[in-house]
Amino acid sequence: MNIRDLEYIRAVARTTHFGKAAKACNVSQPALSGRIKKVEDELGVKLFERDNRSVRLTEIGRQIVPLADEALNVVDNIRLTAESVRDPLSGQFKIGAIPTIAPYLIPHFVRQSRDALPGLKMRFQEDITERLNQALLNGQTDAAILATPPEHPKLDSIRLYDEPFWVIFPKGHSLRTIRGIKTKDLPVDELLLLTDGHCFRDQAMDVCKLSSAPEGRPIQATSLATLVNMVAAEQGITLVPAMAMQDGPTKHSVVIAEKLDDKKAYRRIYLTFRKSYPRLQLIEKMADVIRANLPDSVTKL
Repeated sequence: MNIRDLEYIRAVARTTHFGKAAKACNVSQPALSGRIKKVEDELGVKLFERDNRSVRLTEIGRQIVPLADEALNVVDNIRLTAESVRDPLSGQFKIGAIPTIAPYLIPHFVRQSRDALPGLKMRFQEDITERLNQALLNGQTDAAILATPPEHPKLDSIRLYDEPFWVIFPKGHSLRTIRGIKTKDLPVDELLLLTDGHCFRDQAMDVCKLSSAPEGRPIQATSLATLVNMVAAEQGITLVPAMAMQDGPTKHSVVIAEKLDDKKAYRRIYLTFRKSYPRLQLIEKMADVIRANLPDSVTKL
């Protein structure tokens, strides 16, 4: 068994398809299938169940694939450690961000990061918190910009900024009569939220002291833009993070946006990474670049 064999196993586990795995590994399907069969013969166990339509991990396969991931992460770290000695601020760098951050923050620093780190080739990934955390642990991503502190013992983070919440409501809403709207003033039964899996949904509920989402709301959206459009259609109210205001939620002449007059109505943003990641100097430099290019609507940490 060699490193390439482990890469083949991981590819099949992720794609659940031998053809797609072979394409991802830049080999022919017979070559990939043959190597995996040799590994299975060597181990004396079947890693995958195969039929004409699908590929599934066996029970022992589900135990072995995480070990293969760990072994490949070690190999990657060996390469990165050697690379960091040659030039710690160059090479490939994969960075993720959640959907309520990525479209608003990345444009602020992507050009400046190229100037500050000319030898770095950056790749961006937008996804929800749970999947980005898993990508970090699996070594698929080097760092992620998240709105929650790391909960796994293998992860660490650098604080980037605090971001206030704004409330968006129809122009004819009773909130328009309140000066300095506080969280306690919000009609939570009218609150429109993102779908499950988005941490901003949980943060909005936490700020509003909700143990569960309001029942009977007309939509649970996957984007802040959809929520704002629903407010414009007078279907309720919603909360958005401060940087989303630059996307023009008040372009609708029928909505009003107000910053919540509440010290606790904010979220903290982190740059999260594996503790074992060998290029800490690069992580710290990236955090500096991000913080140096933040808009005035947030508080740099």
